[in-house]
Amino acid sequence: MRTIARALFIFPLLLSNTHADPQAGWQDLSNLESWVDGAGNPVPAGKWAVRDKILHLSGKGGGSLYSAKEYGDFELIFDWKISPKGNSGLKYRMAKYEGKGMLGLEYQVYDDGDKPFSKSSSASLYDIIPPDPKTKKTNKVGEWNRTRIVVRGAHFQHFLNGKKVVEITVGTPEWKTALAQSKFRNAKGFAENAKGPLMLQDHGSEVWYREIRLKELESLP
Repeated sequence: MRTIARALFIFPLLLSNTHADPQAGWQDLSNLESWVDGAGNPVPAGKWAVRDKILHLSGKGGGSLYSAKEYGDFELIFDWKISPKGNSGLKYRMAKYEGKGMLGLEYQVYDDGDKPFSKSSSASLYDIIPPDPKTKKTNKVGEWNRTRIVVRGAHFQHFLNGKKVVEITVGTPEWKTALAQSKFRNAKGFAENAKGPLMLQDHGSEVWYREIRLKELESLP
């Protein structure tokens, strides 16, 4: 298991402010208090803003946001919309890799243009697994899409607008082949860490994330 950069992810004061509904088991992450900047500090007022449970990045310069907690096994749901030619994404189980910095698995948020089923299109496991062309349906740019991510042990699932579009298990022949053909092939032990923070990516584009909710799941034996 990789060691997470302590400077980013040990924030007891911020953790106490994370919104949650303990009875239902769902945590509400649709607020800036649940996130920190790249230095581990509270998110400053600026390019990221929240209104009506919508996290809005108005453009380049806001910086990526990191969850104040680390997560292992979980179910995550949220809505998103992207600007024309926009690029963003939600990364999970991030970890520090020798010589590579912080990396994570990414649910791609993207204006697909004429490449809706590539390894970099929306809902893909970025640069590793493209979304299934039989089930993927993305709404028009500027319209809301519904995402669900389920992470259990080494098994990852991506859903888009109610349909499963990606399913993969780390360590399988399919995973090894896909990883070897990706930009993460030289990151030793990529995706083998059992937990890590989330990240909302600033890729220089205007993007909206709405009603972000996460439920932690019991780890598999």
